[in-house]
Amino acid sequence: MPELILENISLSFGDLKAIDDVGFRVEKNEILSIIGPNGAGKTSLLNCINGYYKPQKGTMSFNGKKLGKLPIYQRTELGIARTFQKIELFNGLSALDNILAARHLHFNTGVLWTSLYYGKALREEVHHREVVEDILDFLEIKPVRKKIVGSLPYGIRKRIELGRALAIEPKLLLLDEPMSGMNIEEKEDMARFVIDIFEEKKIPIILIEHDMGVVMDISDRVIVLDFGKKIAEGVPEEIIHNEKVINAYLGQ
Repeated sequence: MPELILENISLSFGDLKAIDDVGFRVEKNEILSIIGPNGAGKTSLLNCINGYYKPQKGTMSFNGKKLGKLPIYQRTELGIARTFQKIELFNGLSALDNILAARHLHFNTGVLWTSLYYGKALREEVHHREVVEDILDFLEIKPVRKKIVGSLPYGIRKRIELGRALAIEPKLLLLDEPMSGMNIEEKEDMARFVIDIFEEKKIPIILIEHDMGVVMDISDRVIVLDFGKKIAEGVPEEIIHNEKVINAYLGQ
């Protein structure tokens, strides 16, 4: 069964059609990249999937469950996690606390036990901190675990945001330009982490990325948007030789 199914999704802002009758499926065992020029509707599409936007037309289902008008938090509870094009972190908190904040979905103790910080609440806190430490280790950011996020380099903050998405224990990961603004070395590191997440944690990924080298290297399948419409879909080798894609995005 596909992890995610979109059918005939359309989203408009007044007279502007951000997404125009787009549909596709995401399988459990793939990295799906979405590419296209600026303003093609890529981020708007991710916003529809995780509930920031409500499309005027079309249907979406995840793991057999209709998403419909489910709010963001319920989609997160289903296992849809994402990172953002612009880093969205608590700059005054440490790297550890930023990632720990995403574990709130998995806390089961009530307010009384939590305030007492004893028994079940204490054991649960220890467990969640162990999960976060594993994520810090996985993303190779343990040395900055106690550092205030606002003081850290851009590439490290991107990893912390990725770590926060992993802390949700996602079943589908939406990555909105995770390598934007990075130098070559930082891009190589991020690409390696994306592949490790997919291969080791078995999490399907939807990736928006402008670096075509990265897209062609790590994607199983690529979808191309232009002015809100899907103009191509296929494996990287097909996409890179597609005439419509060359004209709309890659250039002559």
